[in-house]
Amino acid sequence: MLQIKEIDVYYGAIHALKKLSLEVEQGSIVTLIGANGAGKTTTLKSISGLLRPKTGSIIFKDNDISKVAPEKIVGLGISQVPEGRRVFSTMTVMENLEMGAYLRKDKKGTEEDMENVFTRFPRLKERRKQLAGTLSGGEQQMLAIGRALMARPQLMLMDEPSMGLAPLLVKEIFSIIKDINERGTTILLVEQNANMALSIADKAYVIETGEIVLQGNAQELMNSPEVKKAYLGG
Repeated sequence: MLQIKEIDVYYGAIHALKKLSLEVEQGSIVTLIGANGAGKTTTLKSISGLLRPKTGSIIFKDNDISKVAPEKIVGLGISQVPEGRRVFSTMTVMENLEMGAYLRKDKKGTEEDMENVFTRFPRLKERRKQLAGTLSGGEQQMLAIGRALMARPQLMLMDEPSMGLAPLLVKEIFSIIKDINERGTTILLVEQNANMALSIADKAYVIETGEIVLQGNAQELMNSPEVKKAYLGG
């Protein structure tokens, strides 16, 4: 479904991604793990069109999207749950969800998806008229996921969904991610909580200073001494 082929991405003079390649198969959960500053968010921003690779290509469903505008990429079926939630704090929960569907013209389908989001996140339904900035961290994360779902994506990019959440909420968010995947959405998950990410992923990549240094079956990587030592506190 998604192939990244040897992309080089720069921030000014800084070479942030170096000949990075990865693949996400339809229907799977793929996780990208690595330390802070390794290039995880840069990878997602490159896929969603917020950063342009200098070389290499990003292929989504047989189309090269490496030079396509971000809003057109959303229209092609990719949506992102950004790091730090990034909800529109001065807008209500309902308005945030409507923003997720801003490209859609199917009123009935949009209303159905809104109901689906409320079924999945009953707390958002209770707070639908509340300003997003007044929600708790966990509720804002649910709203960010709900907003991305409103675009009816085929591929969802998730950037650090567990960041800053209490352990109980982290478990809840990961079970939601698994459920979204089981209902047909492919997921590329960037996550510092390597243990949780590897436990739900099919495939994993380890990134260090802009380069993929390890890749393979998520369960196998979970048992790799290298990964255990560097990322799993063992």
